[in-house]
Amino acid sequence: MVSIRVYSTQSHSTTLNYQRHVEYLPRMNSLTSLTPPGNATRREFLRIGLGAAASLSLTGSAAEPTRRMKAVVIGHTGRGDYGHGMEGIFDGRPEIELVALADPDAAGRARTLTKTGAPRSYADYSEMIEKERPNFVSVAMRHSDQHHAIALKALRAGAHVYCEKPFTTTPAEADELLAEASARGLKIAVAHTMRMMPSVVRLKQAVADGLIGELREIRSFGKQDTRAGGEDMMVLGSHLFDLMRLFAGNPLWCSARVLWRGRDIARTDGRLVKDNVGLVAGDEVSAHFAFGGGVNASFTSTAALRETVGHWGMELHGSRGVARINCDIAPNVFLRRPTGWSANGKTDEWQPLDPALMKSPPPHNLGPVGDWLAAIAANREPECSGRNGAWAVEMVLGIYRSSLDGRRAMFPLMDRTHPLRTG
Repeated sequence: MVSIRVYSTQSHSTTLNYQRHVEYLPRMNSLTSLTPPGNATRREFLRIGLGAAASLSLTGSAAEPTRRMKAVVIGHTGRGDYGHGMEGIFDGRPEIELVALADPDAAGRARTLTKTGAPRSYADYSEMIEKERPNFVSVAMRHSDQHHAIALKALRAGAHVYCEKPFTTTPAEADELLAEASARGLKIAVAHTMRMMPSVVRLKQAVADGLIGELREIRSFGKQDTRAGGEDMMVLGSHLFDLMRLFAGNPLWCSARVLWRGRDIARTDGRLVKDNVGLVAGDEVSAHFAFGGGVNASFTSTAALRETVGHWGMELHGSRGVARINCDIAPNVFLRRPTGWSANGKTDEWQPLDPALMKSPPPHNLGPVGDWLAAIAANREPECSGRNGAWAVEMVLGIYRSSLDGRRAMFPLMDRTHPLRTG
């Protein structure tokens, strides 16, 4: 039996952001191999791993008061919204207490304090972490130039981290965070939540069951709006690269061309954008990825194709059909069966994926935050893991590397710094 929790807030726009973290809570009897952090008891962390919903109770566990685990949230209103809805990821979890939030912007800090009901707030996230000593930290701002320093501070204080995407600005930053987390037995999750949306989970199972035959090719397109090119690739394309790996595994190499105003980019074309996600370049991107088993994938972002392509997302081309993911906060999945060519053309039509076509049901879906907490309890990697988040960044920088060098970029990248960095 599955119960569904949807976070709600006072504003429609923030509600949509919260829905990226919607929880699907299976009723389970136990989790094993528990490794609770700090002074938390096994039972306390087990309850948190199960989702901590008031309606859920452990079989055979006695009702007793328990110490609440501490969580904090870090955002930055002065550089956009506070945190893309991630200030609410601990809502509805009685075993977790949001004890404080940080934001250097005074007005934004006050608004978020009122909205969340947190008892304390800080201008300096470092001071907050040192004083509060939290068990969990939500790194909520979209500006990934800040993610490395904040997450490193949280990990060194002994806290598990849930981080907005993109995870970091370079593979080197991701490497350091993953090594720190591993050494301390901590878990990082990155909000590439698309892979855990119910429609995508169902599609993954259907593809594994052979619904479209043998997967041979993945075609993906960015949003291709005013951010077309490098910005689109890092901000939204990172979701698509994460989904590529969900269906095809790790890439072997990529070959790419990135253009800026009609010419191939140079390292000096690197620039920063409003949502600082590190250096970006180009207004047109065309990339090819090679995966194991002969699977190929492409990524395109150019404003000239916006009307032709339509909705951003990806198509999975198999030997017996094609599946399409139209990406959004709640992505939609469609299936197209091939028909033959005739004098009147073709009559292929996209139809919503019918769950009745699935041979076996998808696995239980805890949702991205619930899965992160369960992963901590069970000492396993979260589905939206830091390692997955790091791969998305590496695929972006592999595209720049290939374009600048004029040859294939092999994975993993040997140079873990940013290819556009000139200093």
